[in-house]
Amino acid sequence: MSDHDDHDDDHHDGDHDLGLAHDLPRLVGRRRLLGLLAGAGALTLAGCAAAATGTTASTTGAATGEIPEETAGPFPGDGSNGPNVLTESGVVRSDIRSSFGSLSGTAPGVPLTITLALVDAASGAALPGGTVYLWHCDRDGRYSLYDVADQNYLRGVQEADANGRMTFTTVFPAAYSGRWPHAHFEIYPDLAAATTPDNATVTSQLALPQDVCEAVYATDGYASSVRNLARTSLERDTVFSDGYASQLATVTGDVTTGLAATLTVGVDA
Repeated sequence: MSDHDDHDDDHHDGDHDLGLAHDLPRLVGRRRLLGLLAGAGALTLAGCAAAATGTTASTTGAATGEIPEETAGPFPGDGSNGPNVLTESGVVRSDIRSSFGSLSGTAPGVPLTITLALVDAASGAALPGGTVYLWHCDRDGRYSLYDVADQNYLRGVQEADANGRMTFTTVFPAAYSGRWPHAHFEIYPDLAAATTPDNATVTSQLALPQDVCEAVYATDGYASSVRNLARTSLERDTVFSDGYASQLATVTGDVTTGLAATLTVGVDA
């Protein structure tokens, strides 16, 4: 691989997430696109974060707001645009830092856990059994299976527990050119359905707070992210510019001991 500092600025401008209107026609099947446009039968994700603080909703009965459907981007790894990691044995896992199956390798970076809590959007009741496929770029802004073809790290599937919760152990993603730091996820009605994006009810993205990003990017290995973060903002991001309150995770911890991001995900059940 070429050096990330030289590669980053021109690699992602044209072929990474350019917004829902750009990516839906080529990444989403006709049946799913028509269903989205008609608004029929879609499950809705929600985090009840306040835009300024990212505070997440309680899972004890409070209703949540809705967050928009977002693009999966060019590198979903779900079979809609190239490889399908969802059909691989071993993809159901909590720790997504290393590659699995016939591939090997571990993504370096500041330790991060991402906890999603699935709840009914109307009542706030926990929704056990719902399933999430989560993926994001590595410390260099590259996606496994595509930019790094011989790795499948930073991708994983989990089923919600009895409290509707799941936690992915991962590393903090980069800020690559043109995008705010984020993680992608698809939600499925159950684990058995999580093999093809045709079964996904919503595709969305989780945003990471600016102060946390700045602290992470001051550490070794994230030099290019400092420059890329300074060139954009949540308000100008191609995905989050239309509103990010329900997608902004709450993050605790520090760069030495590790960070923990949480987001309540409300499903319009």
